Amino acid sequence: MKRLQMETWTEMQAPASKVFDFVSDHTNAPRWQSGIDEIRRVTPGPLGVGTEHELVRRFAGMRVIARNRFIDYDPGRFVAFEIPSGKMTGVASYLVESTGPDTCRLVSTVDFKVAGLARFAVPLLRVIFKRDDKKALATLKALMEHS
Repeated sequence: MKRLQMETWTEMQAPASKVFDFVSDHTNAPRWQSGIDEIRRVTPGPLGVGTEHELVRRFAGMRVIARNRFIDYDPGRFVAFEIPSGKMTGVASYLVESTGPDTCRLVSTVDFKVAGLARFAVPLLRVIFKRDDKKALATLKALMEHS
């Protein structure tokens, strides 16, 4: 098993609360993350620790069905979620920090364990993740700044 760890960030001309509300509602992910075909919430109630989603995404030429679960949730600021099973398991998070009245920084982290034959492709997966994340953050920034 190999690890895939990454941290990326972007500055936005948008209030932190607006950005956090958008990224923490994972049903918005198809609007800003390419490769996600669908995502649905499978738990009732407000967002918080224990919230679960099921998603279908295309990644590195593969169709992946996964489930995630919120493991940490600080409203308006931080959400961490785990992908507990599959070829890639681990934790990802979004931290939104206010940098001014209408500006913020979004920090995205990923710490995945890669199993099976995919573990040999971790260097390539890292390149793909970085490329996809850069594109996703640019799309998110445009959505947040122009809506």
